[in-house]
Amino acid sequence: MTIAAPPPDAAAAQRLAAVRARIDAAAREAGRDPAAVTLVAISKQQPDERIAAVLAAGQRVFGENRVQEAEAHWAARRDTIPALRLHMVGPLQTNKAREAVALFDAIHSVDRPRLAEALAKEMARSGRRPACFIEINTGEEPQKAGVLPADADAFIERCRGEFGLMLAGLMCLPPRDAVPAPHFALLATIARRHGLAGLSMGMSADYAAAVTLGATHVRVGTAIFGDRAPR
Repeated sequence: MTIAAPPPDAAAAQRLAAVRARIDAAAREAGRDPAAVTLVAISKQQPDERIAAVLAAGQRVFGENRVQEAEAHWAARRDTIPALRLHMVGPLQTNKAREAVALFDAIHSVDRPRLAEALAKEMARSGRRPACFIEINTGEEPQKAGVLPADADAFIERCRGEFGLMLAGLMCLPPRDAVPAPHFALLATIARRHGLAGLSMGMSADYAAAVTLGATHVRVGTAIFGDRAPR
């Protein structure tokens, strides 16, 4: 007898519960309060029925990589779901600073002076102040965005002093084939030097390890939603 698989929307809700349980277990194992870890469900390139299922299961914090796609997913929902919080987790073009400040509650990819300046000016103009995370290229990969670790101290101070950004923390994306723990530890070390509490680190493959090393925000996509639709 063949048992039919659950529809994608039900499966997404089940996967969400499993991710939450694993975060809870990893936090408790590390002696941390699970409530100190924010699960950011990465909804980029996901069909609307899966997003709706994850919303129905109680998830309220979501992440997107592109401003235009985020507007398509969330613009109509913002007014009807007051607790909804949106995080920008992908590379951000300077000319999208106005839209990003208007739409997102947190921006995890501040990685260069021109972007920091553009965000600061838009926050001053609009009065909205999304939480800002500086992206650190811990693997020093030339193809990736992010501030090099050797330049991180100066850039953090410049963001605070020259641009007046209120920084929430740091973000990293370890190299694909690398052991992630040393990268998470490096990010935490830089954050401590500057009194920054937020650590945005850990994705579908390594979020439990990130929690044990102090992550305050984990960015989980396919482990919740399943494989992304092709562009």
